Parts: sequence; C-alpha cells; structure tokens
Amino acid sequence: MVPPPQPRASKNRGKARKRITIILFLLPGVILFSLLVLAPILLAMYSSVFKWNGFGLLPTNFVGLDNFTRLLDNEIFLGDLRRGALLIVLSLVVQLPLALAIALLLNQKMRLRALYRLLFFAPYVLSEVIAAVLFSMLLSPERGLANEVLGFLGLGTSSFLSEPETVMFSLFIVITWKYFGFYVILYLAGRQSIPKELTEAAQIDGCGPWHVFRYVTLPLLGPTIRITIFLSVIGTIQLFDLVYVLTGGGPVHASETLGVTMYDIGFNRFQVGYASAISVVMFLLSLVFAIGYQRFVLKRDLDGATTTMGGGRR
Repeated sequence: MVPPPQPRASKNRGKARKRITIILFLLPGVILFSLLVLAPILLAMYSSVFKWNGFGLLPTNFVGLDNFTRLLDNEIFLGDLRRGALLIVLSLVVQLPLALAIALLLNQKMRLRALYRLLFFAPYVLSEVIAAVLFSMLLSPERGLANEVLGFLGLGTSSFLSEPETVMFSLFIVITWKYFGFYVILYLAGRQSIPKELTEAAQIDGCGPWHVFRYVTLPLLGPTIRITIFLSVIGTIQLFDLVYVLTGGGPVHASETLGVTMYDIGFNRFQVGYASAISVVMFLLSLVFAIGYQRFVLKRDLDGATTTMGGGRR
C-alpha cells in the first residue's frame, strides 16, 4: 500500500525548524565575531580619519586622509616597513628551510625521536612574553649567558639588543627559536602524509637521496610549504608582543615594528586617530597579501581540495 503524501505545510514547518536550529547554533559565534573582530575593524577605520586622543565616546575632529599622508613622511613608519620586509626575507630564506631540514631529520628512525620532537616544539607553546623575558636575560650585556659563553671562548662580548647593527638579527634569532618548532610540526605532518610507496619506487628506479627529495618529497610538500609561507608573512606583519617586551622597539627605533609603533603612538602619545591609521595599513597589507596569495599561489591547492562526493569538480 502506497503511503499518503506528506502535506506541504508539514514539510515547510520541518524546514523552518531546521533553519531556526541552524540560526540558534550560529548566533553566539556570529555575535562574538561581530563584537571582537568586525566592530574593532570598523571603529579603527572610522577613527583613522579623525584627530582623536582616545578620550570621549567617538571622535569628532575630522581630518580626512591627513593621518595616512603623515605616514608617508614618517621615517619611523617607513623604517617599520623596511624592517618587516627584512624579517620576512630572513624567515623565507633561513627559518622555513631550517624547519624543513629538521622535520626531514626527525622523520628518520632514530633513538629518542619523540623527545627531540617535543624539545623542538616546546618553545612554540611558551607565550611570547615568557620567551622575550627569557632572552632579555640570556642576551643581557651584563652577566648574560650568551656573553658569558663568548667570554669563556675568548671571543669578547657583544651588546646584542642595545646596538642598532645587531638588534634586528638578535631579534630574528629569538623569533626563529620561538616559532620554527610550529613549522617543524607542519612539515613533519606533511612528510608523513607522503606514501612510502612513492619514495620506495623512486629508490628502486635508482634515485639517490637528493633526487628523491628533489623530485618526490619537495613537490608533494608544496601545499604545506605554501601554507607556512603564508603564515610566516602574516605573522611578521602583525608582530608586536615579542618585540615590545624584548626591546621596546629600541635602540632608537632600530627594532620597531608596525605593531610597536601603533601602540606607542596610540597609548603613549595619545594620538589614537593616527595610530588607527597605522592599524588600517596593517589590515590592508594583510588583506591584500592574503587575497593575492590565495588567488595566485594557493588557487591550485584550493581547487584540488574542492571536489564533490563523486570525485568531480564543483
């Protein structure tokens, strides 16, 4: 016996209940995202076109794009861009290849391999403030461990964090120590996802370790490498707390970043409108890079990931 068709009104009520359930589950997240992400972005964009000291409910002294034009004449801001570019280059040339090399090493069979992985990843778990305080003591010109070791070896001492010529490279060493363990884990996960049959087949065909790495491992690690480059660049643009605690942007602005400059202008000089303009620039740099990188670099990876249940493209 064929069952009677379900009334249309009952189907509509069922769909309405599903929509309401979805909305109720999404609503807390949407509210939090709006209050903690969208609202600050909109407020920063609004206040960036005003001259405002941060006091009062909302700014009223409209100055247009004067805050942004002032940035183009601000040598500290231009220096922040140069220093950020330097850190990005060093990260791409030194930090990420070092993390990749260590990940490939830890993928080999060795004793205490799990302990080594833990030790390399441990710095990433520490907060930026703890890492900055730790290295401020290690690199202290007076009784710092680094200078004690150099003195013991007869190499003299160095003012790592108080000399403009050395502070950026000292800062990069701290950043590398703090973050490269995260990239090691990503590369290690990517390496372990490569089927062993591919490397074994290449070895059977007569490929040595270098050729296996060059023609099998490296291409298959491409998506992971592209993601780590993206994270490294975005993280460098937003770098603040580690630098602020370790050097405060000194000496004489030699290690200052966009985040440190924004904080100093906004909370120490009470030029919140001007600081908001810097935050808008940081946001636009991150947004433009993210969209461009996704459009021209990650497009193939994203297209490969968006497949239907049947295996075809959407």
